[in-house]
Amino acid sequence: MSSQPVAESRDEQLARNVSELLGELRVAQAAVQFLFGFLLSVAFTDLFRAANGFEKGLHIAAVLLAATSTALLAAPPVWHRMLFREGRREEILAIGNKSVLGGLICLAAAVTATVSLIAKVIFGSITMAVIGPAIGLLFGVLWFVVPHHIRRRPGQEPVPTADGE
Repeated sequence: MSSQPVAESRDEQLARNVSELLGELRVAQAAVQFLFGFLLSVAFTDLFRAANGFEKGLHIAAVLLAATSTALLAAPPVWHRMLFREGRREEILAIGNKSVLGGLICLAAAVTATVSLIAKVIFGSITMAVIGPAIGLLFGVLWFVVPHHIRRRPGQEPVPTADGE
């Protein structure tokens, strides 16, 4: 038995990359759906009705970020469903990768805004001013700085793919 990998055709590679992208989206979409549901339900509570203008503004910003994240993260599966029979996988991957990154940025911002809002309501402005940026920094480091650092590690050449990985 040979342990050498079998070479993929370009179409097989594209199909695998689309499948991987759609699989990754399931995780992000679940997160944004839970957050979005929470944010929508908050607006119907007595505590929200008593919130000040800043708190309501922060809430609507979080809702809009979550809605934008939902749209951006849901777009690639829709494009795949509409275009896969036309052999457009390469375009779906290229544009889908950008859409997913935009959706993840909006998700991180929505979570940050939501945590900031909760910190403000429960503990006050000073706590919000500490916790909000800390959560935003956590997302930035884990989601963007760490992959950049991994990409730049010596001794490992990146393998180019159609979706920009």
